[in-house]
Amino acid sequence: MKQTTRKKAAWTVVSVALLGLVAPLAQAPAAAAAAPRSSLRWSACQDGGPDPRRLCATVRVPMDYGDPGGPTVDIAVSRVPAENPAGRRGALLLIPGGPGGSSLGDPSGKGRKLPREVRDRYDLIGFAPRGLAPSTSVSCGLAQEDLALTRLRPWPAPDGSIDGNMATARRTARACARNGGALLRHISTVNEARDIDRVRAALGERRISAWGVSYGTYVGAVFTQLFPHRADRVVLDSNDDPDPARLSRAWLAGYETGAEDTFPEFAAWASAPGSPVRLAAAASEVRPLFLRLAARLDRDPIPWPGANPPRLDGNVLRQTMLDSFYAPQSRFPVLARLMRAALDGTPLPPAPAPPSREQQQNLAAVAAATLCNDVAWPSSSVDYRGAVAESRAAHPLTAGMPRNAMLCAAWPYPPGRPVRITGSGSSRVLMVQNRRDVATPLSGALRLREALGDRAVMVVVDSTGHGAYLANGNACGDRTVSRFLATGARPGQDAYCG
Repeated sequence: MKQTTRKKAAWTVVSVALLGLVAPLAQAPAAAAAAPRSSLRWSACQDGGPDPRRLCATVRVPMDYGDPGGPTVDIAVSRVPAENPAGRRGALLLIPGGPGGSSLGDPSGKGRKLPREVRDRYDLIGFAPRGLAPSTSVSCGLAQEDLALTRLRPWPAPDGSIDGNMATARRTARACARNGGALLRHISTVNEARDIDRVRAALGERRISAWGVSYGTYVGAVFTQLFPHRADRVVLDSNDDPDPARLSRAWLAGYETGAEDTFPEFAAWASAPGSPVRLAAAASEVRPLFLRLAARLDRDPIPWPGANPPRLDGNVLRQTMLDSFYAPQSRFPVLARLMRAALDGTPLPPAPAPPSREQQQNLAAVAAATLCNDVAWPSSSVDYRGAVAESRAAHPLTAGMPRNAMLCAAWPYPPGRPVRITGSGSSRVLMVQNRRDVATPLSGALRLREALGDRAVMVVVDSTGHGAYLANGNACGDRTVSRFLATGARPGQDAYCG
């Protein structure tokens, strides 16, 4: 990585012991913050969650920030108050991944995992981004078969052809234009960052802290760039490549590296003598076994009732691999059991239960609008064929999907202008990143680290999975992030949690 900061290296490896040597930020910790004057009217949440402390409200924002007096949309927000009002610092916004994720339930869900010293200091705030129910919602009205993840992700045909992908892109983009309504063209990362600032103002907070995960790291980075004086302590967890020329194309391409980084961990697990589902006697045998099985399923799929599509083919197996690599402890067995059944000719495990049709439509529309409105995608199949062929040769695990054409190749609306992440902005940023992450690989995270320059510190965690802090990371990384949120102290330089 290029040298862009005053530090000797953008990723300095230090021992775990040195992580105790933390440097305070330039700003001294603020005194306990009095409860702000909020303009929101809090009431019981419609989802009927079990936590009585969590209340919900609505923030009204412009649909088009270029026309602030025009139509508006609603943003649903939730809150669990700080557990120690006398020590309260402010609000911690939980920025969801996706795009298409919601954090509305997170103040009661993953918020419970936060240590007491963090819960004491912050009101925990969740929200459903624009377009996602129960905020003002959108739908593309896609056909059921186009809601399959192997259609939404552009897996090429077994022979590498992308003609079917281009046809799917045109068909689904037309459906979005026909059914999505005016809001669809105003769903973007920039507008989500603007919505966050409106939420901050409605909460009555002068500044707001944030914990963004996955796609939420890019949202958080854009927020700190656009509203540096409104950002307090910001944690970016499992970080997206901020390349302003590619954005979502770079995120999709990251699966190549992420799968290659993670597969050896799966191979070691699936070949260990004590593994609950042992696929091979040696780790070196697992990769060729997977590739042979995927190729066989390309030629001869197995019926899989209840799945979408209702068969196990090579691309469904490959997509299951990517899904399983997000959370090794809970999902490695899912992939291994599916492979074992397909290899042995025994009944396949039950297909995963999908969300409701309405939820699938809503999530697919928000994800598509964000990915396609943020940055321009090539529209000609010529721009994808060579890249897919090159990807298939270099990364057979992902079979060319990461460089293929999504529906953005036929998106009917012009994209916005991406925000370039720079070293100018809020200087209270802590990045945390697993070394092996299928969806947001370390290589992309290092590019965000480079872009942020001196205003960020990055902690790399020697762990596998997507989501580091309080998820698939380790105790060292968790302590470092918790200390930063609770006290404002972070490592004096980039660090490594072994």
